[in-house]
Amino acid sequence: MTDLDIDIGRTALVLIDLQNSNVKRDLAPYTAEQVVGNCVLLSGEMRDRGGMVIFVRVLVDQLQLPPADAPLRKPGTPAPPPDASLLAPDAQVQAQDIVVTKRQWGAFYGTELDQLLRRRHIKTIILGGIATNFGVESTARAAFDRGYEVVFVEDAMSSMAADAHQFACRHIFPVMGKVRSTRHVIDALQAGTGDA
Repeated sequence: MTDLDIDIGRTALVLIDLQNSNVKRDLAPYTAEQVVGNCVLLSGEMRDRGGMVIFVRVLVDQLQLPPADAPLRKPGTPAPPPDASLLAPDAQVQAQDIVVTKRQWGAFYGTELDQLLRRRHIKTIILGGIATNFGVESTARAAFDRGYEVVFVEDAMSSMAADAHQFACRHIFPVMGKVRSTRHVIDALQAGTGDA
């Protein structure tokens, strides 16, 4: 693996769906606590360097429920609680952070995310969140299609099944960008160049 060369001023940390509905899930291979903890470390490093930190949340009560063989929420199940779409307190969102609200898995479609990134001349997205093969992967594919460089923080994301997470990290993400650990990314941020 080649080292990361991060230009802080042209990089954004985008964290997907660290919200109450997701942090209460049983996740694998990393627990929600581990994922959120690593995301907090990453966001702290970005803020310390004046970097762009974006939290994305999904309005779970507005997600479409088209017919599917294995829907995430079966038709007829009770509506999610009112706080389900709120970002989890443990994510430690700060006043200077940007919050993007979506109504589907991916963070680009129907949101202002691309415009926010382009106005700041962002070329690299560091990506983490819950769940690896849903919101993170959907967002990554759209970022790739738009020409962004993507760094996937493997231990700052997780899914409902370890094999789903591992498949994405081993077979999908390496084709679209670089897959690294939280420690590796933090080291790169600390050695980064450019003004934010």
